[in-house]
Order: sequence, then C-alpha cells, then structure tokens
Amino acid sequence: MPTYKAPVRDMMFVLDEVIGTDRVLSMPKFSEINKDLVEAVFTEAARFTETVLQPLNQSGDKEGCTWKDQTVTTPKGFKEAYNAFVEGGWPTLTGNPEYGGQGLPNIISMTTEEMICSSNLAFSLYPGLTRGASIMLERHGSKELKDKYLPKMIQGTWAGSMCLTEPHCGTDLGLLRTKAEPQADGTYKLSGTKIFISSGEHDFTENILHFVIARTPEAAPGIKGISLFLVPKFMVKDDGSLGERNSVFCASLEHKMGIKASATCVMNFDGAVGYLVGDLYKGINNMFTMMNTERLGVGMQGLGIAEVAYQNALIYARDRLQGRALTGVKYPDKPADPLMVHPDIRRMLLTMKSLNEGCRMLAVWVSESLDIMEHSEDPVQQQDADDFVQLMTPIIKAFLTDVATDGANLGIQIYGGHGYIQEWGMEQFARDARIAQIYEGTNGVQALDLIGRKMPAHTGRYLRQFFHPVEAYLKAHENNTDMAEFIGPLAKAFGRLQQATVGIATKALGNPDEAGAAATDYLRLFALTALAYLWCRAVEVSSQKIGQGDDEFYEGKIQTARFFMTKILPQSSSLFSQIMSGSKPLMEMPDVRFG
Repeated sequence: MPTYKAPVRDMMFVLDEVIGTDRVLSMPKFSEINKDLVEAVFTEAARFTETVLQPLNQSGDKEGCTWKDQTVTTPKGFKEAYNAFVEGGWPTLTGNPEYGGQGLPNIISMTTEEMICSSNLAFSLYPGLTRGASIMLERHGSKELKDKYLPKMIQGTWAGSMCLTEPHCGTDLGLLRTKAEPQADGTYKLSGTKIFISSGEHDFTENILHFVIARTPEAAPGIKGISLFLVPKFMVKDDGSLGERNSVFCASLEHKMGIKASATCVMNFDGAVGYLVGDLYKGINNMFTMMNTERLGVGMQGLGIAEVAYQNALIYARDRLQGRALTGVKYPDKPADPLMVHPDIRRMLLTMKSLNEGCRMLAVWVSESLDIMEHSEDPVQQQDADDFVQLMTPIIKAFLTDVATDGANLGIQIYGGHGYIQEWGMEQFARDARIAQIYEGTNGVQALDLIGRKMPAHTGRYLRQFFHPVEAYLKAHENNTDMAEFIGPLAKAFGRLQQATVGIATKALGNPDEAGAAATDYLRLFALTALAYLWCRAVEVSSQKIGQGDDEFYEGKIQTARFFMTKILPQSSSLFSQIMSGSKPLMEMPDVRFG
C-alpha cells in the first residue's frame, strides 16, 4: 500500500528561504501572519492529509462513485472526510473574511493544496472546484448573489461546479448550444446538456451551485454571445434556507481511466432556474477568472502526484533487493544489493526529485505574485504581479502536469512488474495524473496560450516580468566563481530562450503555423529555464547555510541542483533546435500521406 509524508521541511525552505515571505507578509492585509503561523498551518495540513485523506485514496479508486436515480454516492469514508475537512476550516483558508473566510495568503493555500493532491487527488477536486467558483462569484457577481451564496461556499457547506463542455464542443466553446431563456422576474431558464462536469453531483454538501455558460435567444454566434449563469441544485429562499429542487440533474457518470472517486457527471438542464453572473455576453471573460484559478490548481495536482510517486518509488528502491552494484558488492550481509545502487535507478529518482523540487519553487514564486496582485496597495506592483501570473499560468498548468505523468511513469519503471499491478498503488498515480494534462485546457492549448497570447501581449510586457529578474540575477553573479557551475548553464539556457522568443515572433508574423509548431517545445524550454534560475537561488541560499546545522538537507539541495543542471537542463539545446526547425516538417506533408 502506498504511503505519503508531507514534505513540510522543503516547503518551508522554499517559502521562507528561497522565495521569501517578506513581500507578502509585509502587506497590511497580512500583518498578523508570521512564519510560526505558516509552519503551524503546514504541520496541521500534513497531519490531516497523511492520516485522513491518504488512507482513502486507494480504496476510493477501487470503489469509485456510484450513480442511481440521478444521485451520486461517493466512496466509503469520503463524506466523513469532507465533513472533517470543513470542520477543520480548510475551505476557508484564503476566503474573504467578509464572507466567513480566514483571509490567509495564497502562498499558504497553494502549498497546502499540494498536500491534499498528493494524499488524495480525487478528493481534491471537490473543494478545488468550489474555491474557484467562489473566487469567480466574488469578482463578478452582484451583491445580492454574493450575500446569498458566498458565505456557505467559502465555509464548504455548499459546493460549486463549472459547466462548460458539451457533447459536441470542448475547447471551442463558441459552438455551445445550451440556451438561457429570460423570464419576467429577471431570472433565466436554462436548457441543455453538459458533459465532463467534475463534482456536478455528489453527497458531500446539501446544495451544489452550478456555474453554467449558455446563450440567450438574441445572442450573437460564437463566444461573443455567451453569458454566465448561477444555477443552484436547490433553490434558496430569502432567509437562506433551501427550497424546492431545481430542474438540473445528473444523467450519468463517466467511466474514467483515473480519479474514480471524483464524480465526473453528465448534467441535464431542463428549464432550470438560473441567475445572470456579471453582464450579458461577458460569460467567457467572467468564466476565465475561475478557469485561471483552476489551471493553477491543476498544476498543483500535477506537483502533488509527482511528489507522492517519488516518495513511494524512493522507498521501494531502498527496500527492494535486486542484483549487485556494477562496482562491486555494497551490502555483503544481504543476498543482493538494493535497487538504489544502480545508476539508472538513481537517474530516474533524481529526475523526479529535481523536477519536483524545482516545480515547488516555481509554484510558490507564482503564488507570491498572486498575493501581490490581489492585495498590494501599490498599483505598479499589482500590475507587475498580474503580468507575471498571466505569463506563468499556462506554464504552471502544462509543465507541472507533464512532470506528473512522466514522474508517475518513472515510478512504475522503478517498481518494475510490481508497478504495473494495483497492489502497490503506483499504477493509480499514473492513471490519476493523466487527466491533469487534459482538463482545464489541454497542455497543447496552454502552449498556444503562452506563445500566441501571453508572449506578444502588450508588445511583450508580460515577458519582462520573467526576463528582467533573470537578466539582473545573471549580471549580479557573472563573476561569482563559487556559483559558476550553476550560473553558466542558466546563462546558456536563458540565451536560447531569448533567441527562440525573437525567432518565433519574427517567423509567426508571416506564418502563424510557425508559432503553433513551436508552442509545446517553447513552453518546456521556458519552464526548464525558470527552474534553472530557481535552482541557482536555492544553491545560493544553501551554500550560505552549510556549517550552521542541517547540512544534509542543504548539501542535498546543491547536489540535486547539480544533477538538474547537468542532466536535465541540456534538454534546452535540443528544444531550441526543434523550435528553430520551424513548421515545415509538420505542415508540408499532405493529409492523405498520414494514412
């Protein structure tokens, strides 16, 4: 049976020593929060995820959700775990105190989210969707809607779902057919079918609030005619109590490859009462508030799975006796040496470790900017932080979930045949991880968003929020001989990223396919460069701490960074070559020759 131990020590290292908490905790909004409180939250989150959520992960996968008479029952123990989750105040972490939230910063919630995803990815989807929906409602809903629905959403008493996809359209939402008929009382009646709806129906909460994009009769075709509506499962009376059942039902559950304890529903709206959220025809813009929140959340799902896959692969590699070391017997008292002695096993483990720890630094760096964007009183700082979050969101979503699938598959490889069977749990991580590369916009779509929208936005303004700090860092350390083995590879990768950026921008002006052909490779090049920069910062910190206690931890950081720079970052060279080869190798072949 798989296990999980929250990496609190590493989380605190990233938050307190590499990224730092000063910029966030110095803001008036967070003046009462300190390092001790952050560590206390992490410690309690670790206890809850390790002892309550993780033990349900494998059993939940085997049992799955069940559907009967338009209702969904979650696996044994899940409802009780959710009740404990709510009683512990976990849904309220970053919620607005005006509506019952604790008002803690994102640098705390994104890290605790990693723990939840590591321990039980399927469980994480239920509160994750509600959090995204509450953020969207607070930003775009009327005061009446917010007062009526937000408190119980933030407290976790009511849940939320996001209803976009229809049987005939996924990414191209302009094709949707769900209708919203205006009524004399100002409400709308929605009719249509939505598919792949996570948490569309379940037994966790007494009410579920569906956020649905639909088209009014007079609306223009395409995405410009789409509006956003709140459709409650049960109507809510003026006093806040529940009324009659609304005409929205779960028609069936999807039979999936993974996350089987997460209810993925087909939802039918049959004249269901809905309320307009925001202005008419602004539905896509409003929904993107939730989608961007969810994309960052999906990135944390990826990191969570990658971490738990690594932990279990490491335990197995230390325990499993298999063959003898190539350089001679290492454990003469045993009939064979453990897997850990073999170079290829160590290659796989260090690949997982270096990418996971690098991704954790990247996630915290972005969450810092998320807090500054939302809470700084300096408009310039807010704008810069917003630009950075906009730029990095597709990278967080796509790269961290790619790392998850690759990491889970490496874990299976380390286990060998035992990784392929259910008993050890590693195959579940691979199945669960796979969806994260698909939902909330496939990773190919994320790459197109980065290269087609974020890169050229405001004549490259978003890019400056990454390029300028890296340039400044390289300049400050160009003569630092102690850091040369790390600064040199970063400088080369960053140079390739700069050249690729200019090359793509130039070629794409004449042929948009040039951007599309380069998009996925460019996103990975960007991500690896970002991790290289963060690993340099981690080495700088760790080098200064050697000799002050906890040397094993800090020396391990330096050695992991060295592996990343010499064994992972050289991919930047091949990625650059692939990018610069252009679109011709992809686009010149006639369609008929694919057969």
